[in-house]
Amino acid sequence: MRQRDLLKIYAWYRVVIALVLLGLFASGISRGAVGTLHPALYLNTAITYAVLNVVWLLFLYAISFQTTPLRIGSILGSDILAFLLLIQASGGLDSGVGYLMLTTCAVGSLLLDRRMGAFLAAIASIAVIAQQLFGILTGRADTQDIVSAGSLGILLFTCVTALQYLSTHIRLANQKAEQERRQAQHLQRLTQQIVAQMRTGVLVLDGKGRPELINRAAQQLLGMKRGTADELSPELLKALDTLNAQVDKNSSVIQGAGHSELRVGLAPLSNNNRVSSLVFLEDNRKLAQQAQQLKLASLGRLTASIAHEIRNPLSAIHHAAELLAESAGISDEDRQLTEIICRHSQRVNQIVENVMQLSRRRTTEPQRLELRQWAEEFLQDYQIGNPQSNIVLTLPAVSVHARFDPHQITQVVTNLCNNALRHSQLSTGRASAELAISVNTERECAQLDVLDLGPGVPDEHREQIFEPFFTTEASGAGLGLYIARELCESNRASLYYCRSRDSRSCFRVEFANAEQIF
Repeated sequence: MRQRDLLKIYAWYRVVIALVLLGLFASGISRGAVGTLHPALYLNTAITYAVLNVVWLLFLYAISFQTTPLRIGSILGSDILAFLLLIQASGGLDSGVGYLMLTTCAVGSLLLDRRMGAFLAAIASIAVIAQQLFGILTGRADTQDIVSAGSLGILLFTCVTALQYLSTHIRLANQKAEQERRQAQHLQRLTQQIVAQMRTGVLVLDGKGRPELINRAAQQLLGMKRGTADELSPELLKALDTLNAQVDKNSSVIQGAGHSELRVGLAPLSNNNRVSSLVFLEDNRKLAQQAQQLKLASLGRLTASIAHEIRNPLSAIHHAAELLAESAGISDEDRQLTEIICRHSQRVNQIVENVMQLSRRRTTEPQRLELRQWAEEFLQDYQIGNPQSNIVLTLPAVSVHARFDPHQITQVVTNLCNNALRHSQLSTGRASAELAISVNTERECAQLDVLDLGPGVPDEHREQIFEPFFTTEASGAGLGLYIARELCESNRASLYYCRSRDSRSCFRVEFANAEQIF
């Protein structure tokens, strides 16, 4: 029980006891038991005690029962004084009024500290014994009253000691329970924050398949609007029913929001006879990319070492072909062959450079960028190196922030703009493209689109364009888009190909949360 509640109960108890003592005397029910020796003293003391108790109760209500230990000690002391006067007016301990001090001392042991509680019991015991000694000296008491006073004093100390012992253990138990409660709340808040920030989608479904908990990643993967209680898609419910029916199968792949594929995992939960399910959602495309990265990790180290060995003989071949082409006695046919050697040597050297770039890529250092300002500065620098290009910049009216390494995002967008201008040139004869910054309201993230006027990527090549060394051009190395996606992945962004609303070919970068630290 809290100190405020105990103080409130005791304040009402004092009012009731004062009225009972006053009523017993005024009604004559306890005639011969209370107020027998000094009726006037008893009546005046009972009236004063009742008035003070009512005033004290009203005062406590005014201050919401928030008071100091000094005030509590003063009130308990006044109770003991009032009971002593009532005992004196009633002719001794035979009236039974003295036993009311047990409640006073008991409350003191609970509301005050150990020393003040013991001091209050000692004052009450000494006062009762002194009162009986005075009665013996004046001839109004006998030795039996001293025994009764001593017994009451022992009872007071016993009661205070027992209650202090119990209250100490109860207080320690309450402190431990409060500590555990705060720890449990801290762990609950921590768990909620972790689940909310997880990139893996997490759902908790009740026995009827309704979501009890869903984190932000799951909402994004399922295409659900934030803060809504949309029902789950039929594909997901069907996959969950299949996983429930097949014990040996723990995952399934379904169609997610947009063109994504989701891998669904299911784990049953049981809590207090409540049956629920824990569902995990992951982007199957990213899982496939991670698996491919593991395969390419060892291959990358091997190709990097091979690249070092290739560059020296390749340089010698290229140099020898240039010297042979400068020879005066070489025929036109042989000169064409040397040009082929030089051209393909440069192509192989470019492939080696790309492979070396992969192997020595620096550590990612993401920063919070304002994309509108960054896009304007990027376009100015890009057009200085490409004066014949025509890139239209489309910006939103509000600020858009994202977290990305400034050098790496420049490398990614430069590669995408080069591809867009080249394909537009081949298709329309004009090197034009569009760079658009916007906010994806469904996924709640910033996005950057690079659009061109080319025919687009054929459907049969959409899954291969980001694979290393895949190219549809005779002069391409097939590493540009692969490096661009690798840089995006290292900055927790995603790069993919899609069609814009007006059916133009588009490479889109979806950024991570600008406030997220990683």
